Amino acid sequence: MKLSFKKINNSLIIRLEGEFDLHTADHFKEKLEEKINDTIRNIILNLDGIKFIDSSGLGAILGTYKRITKTGGSLAMVKVTPQVERIFELSGILKIIKIYSSEEEALDKILGR
Repeated sequence: MKLSFKKINNSLIIRLEGEFDLHTADHFKEKLEEKINDTIRNIILNLDGIKFIDSSGLGAILGTYKRITKTGGSLAMVKVTPQVERIFELSGILKIIKIYSSEEEALDKILGR
């Protein structure tokens, strides 16, 4: 999986590409650990490049959600493909994490603009 990071104020945008599964979830967690610090309050996951996700990928997203919300932050997802959105729907993850159409919209909602 390919990851790219962009920090905007106290928010971290993570763009993911490839498959988010058993073989890539640990890589995601390791890279996230390197990027997270006390100044990061919010995370936006851009999943436009993710065509497949399994339970390991879901677990990595939930772990990220728990970590960021524990400190009062927010996690949002953007540009989720229909296939991946269906998996999120079946797993119940959409009850706690919102999906937005763009990074800008997610930033506006998270930052209350």
